[in-house]
Amino acid sequence: QKPEYGKLSFLNDGDKSYEDKSLLGLAKGLQWVQIDLEKNSDLFAITLWHSYQRESVYFDVVIKVADDVAFTKNVRDVFNNDHDNSSKLGKGKDKEYIESYKSRFIDLRGTKARYIRFYTNGSTHDDFNHYVEAEVFGKPVE
Repeated sequence: QKPEYGKLSFLNDGDKSYEDKSLLGLAKGLQWVQIDLEKNSDLFAITLWHSYQRESVYFDVVIKVADDVAFTKNVRDVFNNDHDNSSKLGKGKDKEYIESYKSRFIDLRGTKARYIRFYTNGSTHDDFNHYVEAEVFGKPVE
């Protein structure tokens, strides 16, 4: 998928600024971006920033991990705040939250995977899907 603005590489380039020059913007509706860790890894945590310039809540934030690029092997939810299953990815139990410069911390202890997929479905600000940064903490499985 081609971003509406920014570059896909902005997702994990280390720049946590909310300025337009650092923002990845995806189209309206349910969208996703994916990170390949290049090796199966023991995962410890994710910190995630959507645009936090305005107080916004992002809808249907779903984070899945898998062992293959097509997300058909060992797929698991590690975060899901889609309370009504409007994304058709399953009903989640996590709470919606207001975006902040402090990020959203997701504990992944005990999780092994190679691929991580991040879904969103617009926000209280607009229907676009904005990402500032995603950091994944873990180590390759030996």
